[in-house]
Amino acid sequence: MQGMFVKAKKKLSNWNANQGVHQRKTKKPATGSNQMILPDSGQNEDTLEQSEQMDLKAFYTKDDLMEPLPQFRETNPEERQMLLIKKLRMCSVVFDFKNKTARSNLGKEIKRQMLLEMVDFITTDTTWFSEEATVEMLDMVASNIFRPLPPKRQKQPWDTDEEEPKLDDAWPHLQIVYEFLLRFVISTEVDTKFLKKHIKGKFIVSMLDLFDTNDPRERDYLKTILHRIYGRFMSMRSFIRRAINHIFFKVIYRDVRHNGIAELLEILGSIINGFALPLKTEHKQFLRNVLVPLHKLPTLASFHQQLTICVTQFIEKDSSLSGPVVLTFLHFWPRTSSSKEVIFLNEIEEILELCTTEQILKIHEPLFRAIAKSVQSQHFQVAERALFLWNNDIIAGFTHDYRDKVLPLLYPALHENNKHHWNAAVHSLTFNIVKMFLELDQVLFKSVCEDFQNQFSEDANLKEKRFYKWEKIRELARAKATSQPNLEEHIKLQILERPFPAELKKVETPVQMEYPTIEEHIEQNDQKGSME
Repeated sequence: MQGMFVKAKKKLSNWNANQGVHQRKTKKPATGSNQMILPDSGQNEDTLEQSEQMDLKAFYTKDDLMEPLPQFRETNPEERQMLLIKKLRMCSVVFDFKNKTARSNLGKEIKRQMLLEMVDFITTDTTWFSEEATVEMLDMVASNIFRPLPPKRQKQPWDTDEEEPKLDDAWPHLQIVYEFLLRFVISTEVDTKFLKKHIKGKFIVSMLDLFDTNDPRERDYLKTILHRIYGRFMSMRSFIRRAINHIFFKVIYRDVRHNGIAELLEILGSIINGFALPLKTEHKQFLRNVLVPLHKLPTLASFHQQLTICVTQFIEKDSSLSGPVVLTFLHFWPRTSSSKEVIFLNEIEEILELCTTEQILKIHEPLFRAIAKSVQSQHFQVAERALFLWNNDIIAGFTHDYRDKVLPLLYPALHENNKHHWNAAVHSLTFNIVKMFLELDQVLFKSVCEDFQNQFSEDANLKEKRFYKWEKIRELARAKATSQPNLEEHIKLQILERPFPAELKKVETPVQMEYPTIEEHIEQNDQKGSME
């Protein structure tokens, strides 16, 4: 067991770029004990350093944790540095939390108390910083948090998003280690230039890999720490953004399931907020190639709020991006998922609030065609959400100014809802939209209604002509079917007994929607007022 731990410890010590610091000297203590030697006041400094070095071991085991150690407040200031290093090496021992034996539980508790003491020490004390202590701290953190994550359970069709996430059994130790790392990163005692030598790309990538953990508490700590690192190390910002993009590319184009998309988008939300104007080409490509394609994922509901914030922040900085973004949304518009369609409608509304009238006018035709499809959706939540768009002042104002462009696109959907939709609330909202158009321009409404009826009649006539042309071909086939001896019996029956198509029998000229005119509407209101 000790040999395995030594191999793991040696592997984790590679985080330091300066390998010479990691070559630790080990000597047998002169007293034959591993306990720290506290010299008397009469001993000189050479004797003190020798005793401390002799007491310090390169690697510790779980049994070493059982030996008592003095607390920092009980130790002389000149001895605390070596005591800190010793406790950091002891806390590099990793416990298996599935082991519930009494000795194992005692060791876990001793390590937990030791971690809490070190968190308090680096927070309150100002003399702990040294290069050797910094390297030991990063080694201790790496030993505890950089670990293989448990395999993900394949999501089943009957699983719901409300199910409780799988929590990590080692969280009693992990929480304190993450708190230790956070205090270490934000500490003013650590020189940023010195820290950059030891926190390198491999450390950052390993942290990003941990975002895939099932435990939301761990992802929250990782989000805070990575954001602090991004803000403190300007030279690493581009690398961090590229590493996050790589995770998103795997999720989008390799269909890899990832648990930390929401937390990574939260970090990016604050990063995008700090982008300088004009936006760089790299940032626009990130919007086009990463943020917008994330909308096609089936797990969109788990991170759509953070994604919407990122997209709207881009458009707030450069409103000219709204047109390409909306057109790409329409390309990814969901066909079979009603919940995703509601999410798209919500985000479209937020984007349109940031657009100018000229920008909406450039994309109004494909935009309102997509909205019209949602208006006549048989899923009542989708239809309601689409009709609620006209409660927005921006969309209502655009409809008022360009009603001659919007009404022809919407009228077929409004007519379909009026005649065939099953939901009473959708009927009521449809009536309100139609009444709005009648109040805006009754002449235009009648003209659009007539054009729709004429177009419907033309389409029905073309469909009927096409059927009768094919019917002539079928008559010739029926005439020759009986004289074909090699023709199978079931094919003959299909030719001879083909029924008249049912959909052709249902073709009717659409009846105009029975809504009151403006004059009739005013008279009805007057009558109601006089009755009251």
